[in-house]
Amino acid sequence: MFTERTVIFTNESDRDRRRNLSGGCAIKITETDQRGTTEIMYRILLVDDEILVRDAIRENIDWKAMDCELVGDCDNGKAAAEFVQNHPVDIVLTDILMPYMDGMELSRFLHDNYPDIVIVIFSGFGEFEYAKKAIQYGVSEYMLKPVTAMELRNVIGKMKEKVDQQRKEKEKLERLTQTSENYQKNAIVIRSRALQGFVDNIKTRQESLEELAALGIDLEAACYRVAVFDLDLYSDSSQLTAEKRQESALMSFVLFNISDEIISKEKAGVAYQAGNNKVGALFMGNRTREFEQKIMEICRTIQDKLKELMSLDISIGVGSWARTQQELRVSHELAEKAIEYRYLLGGSLLIDMEEQPEEKNLSIKDYVEKLVAALKADKKENAEHILEQISSEIKEARVDKSRACVYLQQIIRAADETCEDMVPDNRLFSKREALLQQVTEQNSFDSAVELVRNHIGEIFQTLSDANSSSGQRQARLALDYIQKNYMDPDLSLNSICSYLNISTSYFSTIFKDLTGETFTEVLIRTRMEKAKELLENTTMKNYEIAEKVGFADPHYFGISFKKMTGCTPTEYAREKRK
Repeated sequence: MFTERTVIFTNESDRDRRRNLSGGCAIKITETDQRGTTEIMYRILLVDDEILVRDAIRENIDWKAMDCELVGDCDNGKAAAEFVQNHPVDIVLTDILMPYMDGMELSRFLHDNYPDIVIVIFSGFGEFEYAKKAIQYGVSEYMLKPVTAMELRNVIGKMKEKVDQQRKEKEKLERLTQTSENYQKNAIVIRSRALQGFVDNIKTRQESLEELAALGIDLEAACYRVAVFDLDLYSDSSQLTAEKRQESALMSFVLFNISDEIISKEKAGVAYQAGNNKVGALFMGNRTREFEQKIMEICRTIQDKLKELMSLDISIGVGSWARTQQELRVSHELAEKAIEYRYLLGGSLLIDMEEQPEEKNLSIKDYVEKLVAALKADKKENAEHILEQISSEIKEARVDKSRACVYLQQIIRAADETCEDMVPDNRLFSKREALLQQVTEQNSFDSAVELVRNHIGEIFQTLSDANSSSGQRQARLALDYIQKNYMDPDLSLNSICSYLNISTSYFSTIFKDLTGETFTEVLIRTRMEKAKELLENTTMKNYEIAEKVGFADPHYFGISFKKMTGCTPTEYAREKRK
């Protein structure tokens, strides 16, 4: 994985000795000089189950020159989780696939318990589908293996800047917190915390009811519903400056006052200040159609009032009906989930989760295949229409942001691979990883789709430039046709020319110009490559493989195979299946 310098042990016992030193646990690393232990500004934890990788990273980076300290060295996520509980860490560099606790589980643990720690994941290309699940866990950077020392230094530099920004914001927030200590002690905050505790089942039902009764709040009711109100303008807290966070807190307080006034006036429940500058509402009453309508009318009134007074939009999620404490917590979770639909559907939402269809399993495979076909046929309008269809399907499926991003990334990869097949020298591939990351960073699904749409437009332009002549396009269509029909024993120069509706002489010329090979050479090579795959990965007989790859005569297949590879199919299989 680390390519600038490779550490090689002389024998297996050396490797085992080094591994036994760690015993699967973190190694505390300190850098000292003649004056003793050096104080370093940025504390880094390295997590990888390959000791050679850890050695290479440790020894090829001048940590002191970067104002960094490698404070820990772990060979699995479990050891890393234990380490951060006992040692301060600013940045974690972690692999994905590890024993006991993998990089994904570690990222989730850090996100939930140590949100200030910046996470960098090392991901193999084949692990990307796995790695992208970490989007929701706040992973700051992906590094595709193999990683060079220069790449790692650049990423560490970026992560240092992020740590600096977090520290500055934390300091500002601490100052704001200090100035608002008196406010934290007032009755509104105490009441809100008690109501939040009741909704989240922090205490027993009886304890919560007694606590709230002491505050003059009677929560005895037949049924409950939880609603969550969130200001659209400040929805992405990770992108807010300290000043915007303070502004968000003030606007949230305004929203609370408006909500509390309206809900209390209607005698429908109580409002409270929830976490992340959201406002919660606990509606109480009998489960009737009339009360359901009343709840929705109250929510719309709150939306209209805030728009009128502050010119701000809010999204509201209303959870399910609840009787028990457990059901109450579920109601709150559903209300929060409804707010997340804002990514797909835009702002100013009012969603009743009792009326929402269940999330359905969505497959966009057929749409992607149609999109690829449109690319190959140079039909840009068709491709744009298909992308709109995919977008609509994703929205209707009510998937979360992570899944929506996965679908869009599938489209990008399929489109890029198609372009690569048709124009091997295009440069779009180099932009892919950056684009995949940009898609996940968008605050709305529509803006992410727009990135994909623009990228597909670039692909069409690339294909148009490369296929300026009709001859080149026909030759590329021929290559695609061979890939799809090589198993047909009747595939011939005449049949493919009939498919393309051109003469054999003209076709032979343009095909040779593009590929450097004749039609027969390309067809035989394609069939032989497919035959190799079957010989390596199956136990099929030679005559069966011959039939699978388009040879009507097994004997001729054997002759052709030996001519191309230098050995018989049987000899090749014997060697490759070991």
